Parts: sequence; C-alpha cells; structure tokens
Amino acid sequence: MTQIIPSLTGPLLRPWINPQLRNGVLLVGAVAAAGFATAQLPWARQLGLSALTCAIVVGIAAGNSLFPPLAPRAAAGVDFSRTVLLRVGIVLFGLRLTLQQIADVGRTGIVIDALMLTLTFLLGVQLGTRLFKLDRDTAILIGAGSAICGAAAVLATEPLMRAEAHKVSVAVAGVVLFGTLAMLIYPALYPYLGLSERAYGIFAGSTIHEVAQVVAAGRSVGVGAANTAVIEKMLRVMMLAPFLLILSSRLRMQPPDSRAQAAPRARRITIPWFAVLFIIASLVNSTGLLDATVRSALLRIDTVLLAMAMAALGLRTDLGAIRQAGARPLALAATLAVFLLAGGYGVNLLVTHLLGA
Repeated sequence: MTQIIPSLTGPLLRPWINPQLRNGVLLVGAVAAAGFATAQLPWARQLGLSALTCAIVVGIAAGNSLFPPLAPRAAAGVDFSRTVLLRVGIVLFGLRLTLQQIADVGRTGIVIDALMLTLTFLLGVQLGTRLFKLDRDTAILIGAGSAICGAAAVLATEPLMRAEAHKVSVAVAGVVLFGTLAMLIYPALYPYLGLSERAYGIFAGSTIHEVAQVVAAGRSVGVGAANTAVIEKMLRVMMLAPFLLILSSRLRMQPPDSRAQAAPRARRITIPWFAVLFIIASLVNSTGLLDATVRSALLRIDTVLLAMAMAALGLRTDLGAIRQAGARPLALAATLAVFLLAGGYGVNLLVTHLLGA
C-alpha cells in the first residue's frame, strides 16, 4: 500500500500546481457535490440511485446549459477529472473487495459470475456490431457495463477505448436505466422464481447492473438475500481487473481502426496500470492489515473521485450527439437486460444443478 499511495498522490496534486486545470476540477467538484445532494433526496434513495448516477445526470444538465460559456477556462480540468481521477478512483475501488468474500458464495457463485460476465459481454459485442449496427466502441462499452458493474465498468473500460464522451454517456444511460428497472422487477418476480433467499441473492448479484441496485433488490426480499447478493456482486466487480487486462490485450492484437494511431503501437500489448493497482488494492484489503480508519477515509475519497469522474463525463456530454445516436444503443442495452434476467435465471439453475449449492 505504501507504493500505491505515492503513485496516486501525484495525479491528485497536479491540478493545484497547474492553474489551467484548477477551474475545471473545482467546477467538477461542485457538480459532484450537487450529485451527492440529489442522491440523498427521498425519491432518489427509494429508487436506489447512487451518487455516481446522480452526478452524471446533474453533469449532463449543467453541460448542456451552464458549461459551454465556461469551457475555454475549465475544459482542461474537466478532461483531467474524467481521465486521471477516474483511474485513481478505480484503483481505490479495489479496497472494497477481499479475496475472502469469494469463499462465502463458493464455486457455484464464482462459475455463475464468470459465465454471466463472458456471455453478456460477448453477446453485447456481437449483437451491437452485427444486429444493431453500432460502432465497436459503443457495443463494447454497453456490453461491459451490462456484464460487470454498470456505470463503473463503463468508466473503467473507457480509457482502453479512448471513446468519445457521448458514446460513454449513451452506455451509462442504458445500463443505469435498465439496471434500475431490474431493481424493481426482480423482487416482484421472487415469489414465482422458486428460489431460496440465498439462491435469489446469487441470481440478483450475478445479473443486476450496479451495486446500489443489487442492495435494493436484495433487501426487498430479506436480509439473507441482500447479504448474499452483495457478496456475489462484489465477486463480479472483482472480475473487472482481469476483464480489463484481457480486453486490453485483445484490442492491441486487432488491426488499427480509423481512431488508432501508428500500427506499431496497436500491436503492442499495454497493461492498464490502474487495473494492476486495482488487484493490488484488493490483495492489501484482503490481508486485514490496513487500518480501519485509513480504509474508511480512502473509500470516502474513492466515492468522491468516481462521482467527480461521472460529473466530468456529464459536463462533456452533448445531448445533441446522443440524439443523433438514435435508439439502437438503448435497444442493445434493453436486449442485454432481458438476457440477464431470463438467461441469467437459466444459468443460475443449470450451474446450481451441476455443482450444487
């Protein structure tokens, strides 16, 4: 951990050394604060909307009204927030996870998560590029968000893609929308699924998009369901790091597209440093040696950084560009949500039957 902290403090201090970045970071911070305040409203809490989700909504509203006149003096800091601060936030997110959590759900939960991640992502890329005729970046982002952990996975995948802001926002909008619907639908279906609370928890954790939505869907059924659902979801989130490593390798092996730079760079495999540090942070947290007060403070910082990244993304989102994208991205997100519900239910039953509870 002593090596992680110095590698993070440099990027965090850069805006205060460079005045050209300061204005943008302060603006992003204000928007993120508004997102936190919105997440505390009764209706937002009832829907299980996280501060991250609210931050991008507030950011989009500000980005299409207040931000354009401020862009010349704040754009650099906003872009810094949606790139560097995002990466630091993803690293610190690893402190929420421990290797011990894997044992609590057993091999059944691990296999189910791995299958759902792989099937959902591959289905998203194939359907997105072939059936819905989307560009590769948008299909990958929607597939990653649906397969792993919603908006956080979209944001973690974006640095590998160097995707345009409106593509990221479209992906986030899709996974948030259908994840929220899933949060409401799953508890309503519970009496008809024929699942125990534990089995329902594994089902919800392996198929619902975001952590907050999983918590809400689990608590609507019972405490036992909620506990299992959160553990299963955390295991799914832990798969984000190896997913990023594999995706980075695959992207570098593919021929360069119109966005790519020189061909030799496209052939070189690059390991995302934030993915490696994400794993290290999880290992450090697993040892139990990290002081509880320090860990709590780092997690609060992590939440703030991720909210700022979401706010920055919203500020850089042009609604006109999203409208030009049409209904196809949302159609892909909807299709994947149906697969997560119906296909995920089938995968859960099959794996449980083959491996046992």
